[in-house]
Amino acid sequence: MKFRVERDVLADAVAWTARALPVRPSVPVLAGILLDASEGESGQKLKLSSFDYEVSAQVSVDIDAEDPGTTLVSGRLLAEITRNLPPQTVEISADAGKVVVSCGSAKFTLLTLPVEDYPTLPEMPRVTGSVGSDVFAAAVSQVAVAAGRDDTLPMLTGVRVEIEGDTVTLASTDRYRLAVRELSWSPENSGLSAVALVPAKTLAETAKSLTGGAEVSIALSETESGEGMIGFEGGGRRTTTRLLDGEFPKYRALLPDSFSSVAEVQKAEFMEAVKRVSLVAERNTPLRLAFSDDRLVLEAGTGDEAQAVEVLDASLDGDEIQIAFNSAFLLDGLNAIDSDIARLQFTTSTKPAIITGKPADEAATADYRYLIMPVRLSS
Repeated sequence: MKFRVERDVLADAVAWTARALPVRPSVPVLAGILLDASEGESGQKLKLSSFDYEVSAQVSVDIDAEDPGTTLVSGRLLAEITRNLPPQTVEISADAGKVVVSCGSAKFTLLTLPVEDYPTLPEMPRVTGSVGSDVFAAAVSQVAVAAGRDDTLPMLTGVRVEIEGDTVTLASTDRYRLAVRELSWSPENSGLSAVALVPAKTLAETAKSLTGGAEVSIALSETESGEGMIGFEGGGRRTTTRLLDGEFPKYRALLPDSFSSVAEVQKAEFMEAVKRVSLVAERNTPLRLAFSDDRLVLEAGTGDEAQAVEVLDASLDGDEIQIAFNSAFLLDGLNAIDSDIARLQFTTSTKPAIITGKPADEAATADYRYLIMPVRLSS
């Protein structure tokens, strides 16, 4: 095998493929990136692949191939090398169990891994529909923030993807907050109805990395054996991941449909005030908020320790309310809304609140909702 490729193109492709490499591979070959140089109808291509039996990643780039072939090398080492090469054309050749990477005056020799032991990557499921890549990345980032990180509750570490016709609903929860985002997409079948539970970490990394193309194609396998899979493709990159098993909470029942009060605050000022006042809060102690007609008072700390108070302008429609939240969870929700004004909707001080942006059209329903559980204050 022997080919030449531009350094930036190679480094970008290797870095993207290496992100799916397992930290502790169950077998040594899974630490490798498979390099396959070939010539097809679309020209000379290098296909880079990685797989850990859960997540697969694959990308193709244009090359100048002198001798097609396939080889397997340490993915993390190749990523480190390509990232640090000088900005010149890279030549890679493989022969007799070794791979030589040459670029300018730099030359590296790497040992190969046995290609014959590398597992076959899963086939991409049939495409289910497509969505704008930037819209998809933004929606996933808004929702993934609320996903659980406790692997003993795997169903909470995922994002639930619900497809009904031309609407996709994403939802995640860690039991203390819930994030829900609705977006429009272009399904292959207008009558499609499907549900998938996708690992949140994989989904977030994938959505963020596929913004190079205008659209992302989503492919969902329709198996009944529980071995479900979802695939994403865009900008010459494709990735697949196994779906999570388990029953996701019936989250729609948690979303209130009426409120006793609604407050609005400038988001940027609110976030800065939360960060400042929280400086005196001990770990896991709540941030207290008091909303009245035209102001919001933020407080943290008690009489036996450091205290902080800050007052902001705010509007309130409905009953005055005092409520307390985990400040980190509150900041996550405020950061996720794509509006300059944060709208907070309350029922009582002991029931969940909903954070949204202020919609441009008051009659419209917010496409992103962040539910946050209050912290009970000892009386």
